[in-house]
Amino acid sequence: MFLGSVALQAEPWSLDRAVATALERSPDASVARARVEAAHALVDQSAAAWMPQLSLSGRYTNTNSPMMAFGSILNQRAFDFSLDFNHPGRIDNLNATGTVAYNLYSGGRATAGRNAARAGAQAAEFDLRTAQQQLATEVVRAALNLRKAREAVVAVEGGARAYDAAVSAARARFEAGQVLKADLLSLEVQLAQTRENLGTARNGAALAALAFQFVLGVEPTDSPVELLDNDPALARLVLPDTRDFSQRPEILGLHARVLAAEAMVEVARGARRPTVNAFGSYQYDHGWKTDRHGDSWLAGMSVDVNVFDGGQTSGKVRQSGAELTQVKELLRKATLGIGLEVEQARLAHADALERLAVSARVVEQAEESAGLSRIRFEREALLAADLIGAESRLLEARLRRTVASVDERFALVELRRALGLAPLPQS
Repeated sequence: MFLGSVALQAEPWSLDRAVATALERSPDASVARARVEAAHALVDQSAAAWMPQLSLSGRYTNTNSPMMAFGSILNQRAFDFSLDFNHPGRIDNLNATGTVAYNLYSGGRATAGRNAARAGAQAAEFDLRTAQQQLATEVVRAALNLRKAREAVVAVEGGARAYDAAVSAARARFEAGQVLKADLLSLEVQLAQTRENLGTARNGAALAALAFQFVLGVEPTDSPVELLDNDPALARLVLPDTRDFSQRPEILGLHARVLAAEAMVEVARGARRPTVNAFGSYQYDHGWKTDRHGDSWLAGMSVDVNVFDGGQTSGKVRQSGAELTQVKELLRKATLGIGLEVEQARLAHADALERLAVSARVVEQAEESAGLSRIRFEREALLAADLIGAESRLLEARLRRTVASVDERFALVELRRALGLAPLPQS
């Protein structure tokens, strides 16, 4: 157990605080931020094409090879006609060289590469936004599931109390000879089953609390997870008045990837164009055997043209063109899929609203029916089986209302995410 996790859970969790914690601490968010950082690093690398390249080198040699020795002697300005070309002796040389190179023209590959890197960085940022929205949605889902599990525990506890009271009344009537043993046993069996269901519901609530902590990226603790009552974030959830999903980050990210793929086509085509470079170097040589030294410089320009490479460039052009087609089709597929997702989310919310309204009316009727059944049972005007049925219907109605209430809120969150909006509106 970590002290940081204990401190984090010292106060009730609001949805806003839970989402902020998950965005900061969740491994998924950290991975997405790292990808953005890597994409921006590629942009910095592509900008190097417009910067001069400077390199420094140095080496020390000692040789009696006629060719290498003669070159060192010339660079040290130590040549005289008494030199025996075949037997120059041992010659050492310390060489220090500085070189500057600058690309004047690369057939458009540098510009296209930079455009591809920038588009890739934009795509990574949209991926980060996608991950953040998905993570926020998962946080809300986990919190609502925890609420649903705990409300289910409350509902089952209410059923257990009702059956316990019925058993107590039936036992008293049985001892008075007013209820059959079979009716008492039926109520006791139903009470036992309800208590078993209560244990299952409590276990489900404990698992939901662990899942909530997992989504947040915090270490689980022994202290109970407390959720804020009457969370204002849930009150801010309203039905969006648009069906436009063009700002969905997945769509924007694929648009950026199309631009990157188009730029990579230009990079491949640029290999057919000439490359022009300017360069200059300065070197210093010193020899201890000759006790001489000298320096020299070199400057020039080079032009390289790819006349024939066995079809390698043509293959890369076709490959990059095919990859561009793939990205465009992925964009079209995503657009169709997200359109379907929006409609599914809209219909799911409408269904949850209808179920919530119906379940609320059913709970009212079931509560009234169960209350009347208890009074009739106490007055010996109702069989135990009928009372069991009434209590079971009330318990089921309360559970259905709980599920419908949570489903309605989460369906609204899913609809907002499908439209590319923040799952939780900002306060």
